[in-house]
Amino acid sequence: MTGPKSSTKTSGTGAATKAAAATKTKAPATRKATPAKTVTTEKKPTVKMSDPKPTPKKAPAKPAVARAKKPKSVPAEQRRNYIEMAAYYIAERRGFAPGNPLEDWVQAEAEIDRLLAEGRLGG
Repeated sequence: MTGPKSSTKTSGTGAATKAAAATKTKAPATRKATPAKTVTTEKKPTVKMSDPKPTPKKAPAKPAVARAKKPKSVPAEQRRNYIEMAAYYIAERRGFAPGNPLEDWVQAEAEIDRLLAEGRLGG
């Protein structure tokens, strides 16, 4: 049969040249892999937005030092009236039973001085 030949046949010079050019541009298959440099980094803790903020640590509280407040300055006559009334009420609580009026006075004086120091009397 003599007729047109199929087009599957290619010329020897054109196909061989293309194949040779393609192999030249490819990287060689036997190339050695270079080891990658190892970089160590510290992992930082991840904080989620829903997590509450960490509270800073507080220093332990120092014990409160009890400082005596400066007694309000009241006139001596006013202080004496306060003590006199307080002594009377102390005797009344006792039912005016016989006792030592000097002890009532000293107790009343201590109570009035404490109230003045706390700022609850005077002014």
